[in-house]
Amino acid sequence: MPWYEYGLLFLAAGVAGAVNAVAGGGTLLTFPALLWAHQTAIVANATSTVALWPGQLSSLWGYRKQLAGSAKGAALLAVPSLLGGLFGAILFVKTDNATFAALVPYLILLATLLFVLQEPLARWSERRATPETLSPPMPPTQTLSPHHCDSLGPAAAFPVRRWLAVMAFQFFVATYGGYFGAGIGILMLAAFGFLGLRNIHQMNGLKNVNGLAINAVAATLFVAKGLVDWRLALLMASGAILGGYAGAGTAQRIGEKNVRRVVIVIGFSLSVSLFVRR
Repeated sequence: MPWYEYGLLFLAAGVAGAVNAVAGGGTLLTFPALLWAHQTAIVANATSTVALWPGQLSSLWGYRKQLAGSAKGAALLAVPSLLGGLFGAILFVKTDNATFAALVPYLILLATLLFVLQEPLARWSERRATPETLSPPMPPTQTLSPHHCDSLGPAAAFPVRRWLAVMAFQFFVATYGGYFGAGIGILMLAAFGFLGLRNIHQMNGLKNVNGLAINAVAATLFVAKGLVDWRLALLMASGAILGGYAGAGTAQRIGEKNVRRVVIVIGFSLSVSLFVRR
C-alpha cells in the first residue's frame, strides 16, 4: 500500500477521534477511508471498530462523574448491550463479503440519517434537562407519582415494564451496533429518553458505557476471527487517540455545526457513490 494511503488513514482516524469527541459519527470517516485504501468491506468494518475503541474508552473517563449513582441502572442496560453486541458481531462474521458489500450503501445511509437526527434530539433533551440520576426498576406493586414520572431523583425508580421495554430495544440497538455500529448513539439516546431520563450529560455517559460494551464484544470477536488488519488498526488507533485529545480543540474552534456538516456531506456522498457503483 502506498505511503500516502497510510497517511490518509491516520488523518481520517485523527479527524474521527475529534469528531467523536465533539459530535460522534467518526465511523462515517474511518470506514470509507478503509474502503478507499482497497480494504474489503468486511475487513474495513472490523478494523474500524477496533481502531476507534481506544478513543471510546478515553471518552468514557470524561463522563465518569455524570454516572455517579447510576451504577445499578447502567449495569442493567449493559446486559442487553453485551448480548446484542455479541449477536450482531456473530451475524457479521457469518456474512460473506459480497453480501455485506451490497448492504454497505444502505447501512451508511441509515447511519447518516441517524447522525442528522442527533442534533435535534440533543437540543430537545437539553431543553428538558434536570439534575437526575438513574435508579434500578421498582417492584411492580409500586406506582410512580406524577412528579416521579418526570423526575429521577436518587430515590426514584421506574416500573419493571418500562425497563423491560428499554432493555429489549437496547438489545436490538446493540445487535445493529455489533453488526455495523455507526449511528447507534442516537438510538440509545432515544431509548434513554423513553426511560424517562432528562439529563443529557448522564444520557451521554450511559451511551458511552453501552457503546463501549457493544464495541468491546464485537471487536473481541473480530480479532478472534482474524478479520482485523492490525497494521492499519494500530495506525488508526493512534490517530484516533491523538485526534480525540488534540483535534477536539480544533474541531470546537471550527464549530460543531461545521464539523457535523462535513460528516453529513461525506455520509450522503458516499451513500450515493456506492449506490451508483452497484
